[in-house]
Amino acid sequence: MNTILRFTLVVLLSTLPAWAALGEYEGSVSLDREVLRGEVREEAHSGYKLHQITTADGAVVCEYVSPEGKVFAISWHARAIPDLAQLLASYFPRVQQAAQTAAHRGGPLVINSEDFVYLSGGRMMNFHGRAYVPALLPKNTSAEVVR
Repeated sequence: MNTILRFTLVVLLSTLPAWAALGEYEGSVSLDREVLRGEVREEAHSGYKLHQITTADGAVVCEYVSPEGKVFAISWHARAIPDLAQLLASYFPRVQQAAQTAAHRGGPLVINSEDFVYLSGGRMMNFHGRAYVPALLPKNTSAEVVR
């Protein structure tokens, strides 16, 4: 019986997202903490909730969640760029496409469209960025809260 229970638990946990992905419903922050091997701090702000995960090497990933439970923004500051495919979910191909354009030759990568905003930059051992979906910003919350 224990073997069946363990197997079921492993299968269920393996189907959960490792991150609370942009534009999707809030994921398991405790799983995020395990994946990053970090400490989670949750803060309630006027109009949104912030999950801040800090790792032993100083990386910080912030997930901004609306009252409806949707992730409207993500930011990071770390020695290495985090798994953006996982963090940005369906928005990631747009970042890939922008990074491959001839106009982008190093320096910060900026996408500023009506439905998606992305900024990422840095240098070796010091990367930072943020992304948000303007339509998902909670009422009376400005994009300036995403840091």
